[in-house]
Amino acid sequence: MSVDPGHHIVAAYDDEFKKLTKQITHMGALAETQLQEALRAVERRDEKLGARVKEQDKEIDRLEREIDALVIRMLALRQPVANDLRFILAALRCASEIERIGDYAKNIAKRSTALTHLPATPLTRGVGRMGALVQTMLKDVMDAFLQGDVDKAVEVWEADEEVDGLYTSLFRELLTYMMEDPRHITPCTHLLFIAKNLERVGDHATNIAEIIHFQVEGELLAERRPKADASNYTVLEPDDVDADAPDGAEADDEGDAGR
Repeated sequence: MSVDPGHHIVAAYDDEFKKLTKQITHMGALAETQLQEALRAVERRDEKLGARVKEQDKEIDRLEREIDALVIRMLALRQPVANDLRFILAALRCASEIERIGDYAKNIAKRSTALTHLPATPLTRGVGRMGALVQTMLKDVMDAFLQGDVDKAVEVWEADEEVDGLYTSLFRELLTYMMEDPRHITPCTHLLFIAKNLERVGDHATNIAEIIHFQVEGELLAERRPKADASNYTVLEPDDVDADAPDGAEADDEGDAGR
């Protein structure tokens, strides 16, 4: 089932649906690009790219305002019901979720700028793995919206549990590095915030998946959302550091010190 609600007697009504779909698709594509480039700025320690990502967020904010205005117009003039109403409300809610994703991508870009002035850490690779999964979720959920694909939306919804698991693992690993050597505290703190931003992007992609399910099926997902983020309950004692330290951590410390 596609997102096209069907043909209407008033041609202008169809045009408004097409415009709304186009704007949401464009907004989602911008958010995907913004997130991809923010993560690339972290990986490459590219300060100029990070600054460009921060500027791109303005376009996403502008599109959200345009979508808000269009939705208000359609509700006021067309008085939609049933499938039409669900689609319009779904588009409005998706725009809000995408705008928040853009904000998190901008936050990641800000952290990347700070990291360029600090010693490199191998744990950036862990953030990269988490980022790749979140990027896939975002792409898939936007495809699901465009195609009205409930099955794909549910797959994204289920994938959030893996993102939570990666975040918890990375959270513990970063704490271990900070406890081993105070020199790691600042870069690891920035990486913690980046990882948390990625985890939140995954949550917003999951929200969009739930919106798609309601828009197409007319009902909420019955199951409770899967969660695997245990970072709120993570307690790491000094005695745990040696046991939790990644292989080769001492060698990495020496390498970082020499940079």
